[in-house]
Amino acid sequence: METNRQKKIGGVIQKDLVDILQGEVRKNGISNLVISVSKVSVTSDLSVATVYLSIFPQDKAQETLDGIKSNTTLIKHDLSQRVRLQLRRVPNLVFFIDDSLDYIEKIDNALSNRENPIENRDLLDKRRKS
Repeated sequence: METNRQKKIGGVIQKDLVDILQGEVRKNGISNLVISVSKVSVTSDLSVATVYLSIFPQDKAQETLDGIKSNTTLIKHDLSQRVRLQLRRVPNLVFFIDDSLDYIEKIDNALSNRENPIENRDLLDKRRKS
């Protein structure tokens, strides 16, 4: 369970990372790319921050994540300049793609299609046998 301090630090990092990443997208003139920081969780010793990114369009997600991971040290430096009055040490950043929206979309599509297991109970029997 996260403490209040971990939540506050995660919120500060999340807000500033959004500014950094979206600023870089705008500065480089990249169009049709949206990067949002959906969650930041910080370890109890405040040494590692796990950052979950939502990237749209989905087909550019892995490529964009690879670019962000390769520039982690520069991102951490920019972040340290922004939070230098709030944090003594900036945690190491670990980036992941947040796929929770994709999961929700798959559930929504399954429920709206004819393969809806709620309306067609025979599908539940097929999935249990396989």
